[in-house]
Amino acid sequence: MNPREYIKFLNVIEKLKCNTRHSWTTAGTQESVAEHSWRLAVMALLCADEYPELDMNKVIKMCLIHDFGEALTGDIPAFLKTDADEVEEANAIERLLSLLPDAERKELSDLFFEMAERKTPEAKLFKALDNMEALVSHNEADISTWLPLEYTENLVYGVENCAWSDWTRALREELRRNSVQKIESEL
Repeated sequence: MNPREYIKFLNVIEKLKCNTRHSWTTAGTQESVAEHSWRLAVMALLCADEYPELDMNKVIKMCLIHDFGEALTGDIPAFLKTDADEVEEANAIERLLSLLPDAERKELSDLFFEMAERKTPEAKLFKALDNMEALVSHNEADISTWLPLEYTENLVYGVENCAWSDWTRALREELRRNSVQKIESEL
């Protein structure tokens, strides 16, 4: 990739550092999309020993790129995202990847397709961790930042995506316990 293309792409994805998510940090600031993706990649890195048969480099790449489209669309919380929003984000990813040379565009396009299909163990792990990172963030945030629907959503969010492996099921259950404890401490 020539330096000009490289810089142009970096300039576009810089918006991931600016675009905020629904989640809040322990410092009381809204989390950026980039912060979410970074911690998601760290989560994948730290659970690699649980999945020695998986291509964890691929999982980490998925974690790092999965929200690239949000550089152009901004973030829409999962509980508000519509099919039309999904199409808009897919189109944004396509526009963004068009800035890359053929080899990089193909590699990342293939990863996005694999993530969307969610048939490989790598894609399943990525999606489970993506859901769980959101729950970790919500459980860390002050409960005053929660919407009323999150009192129930945090107890069920990601259950289906975590069902494929014993380890992700155990992680999901531990996060559910954290959510219950947080909710009960407010009562």
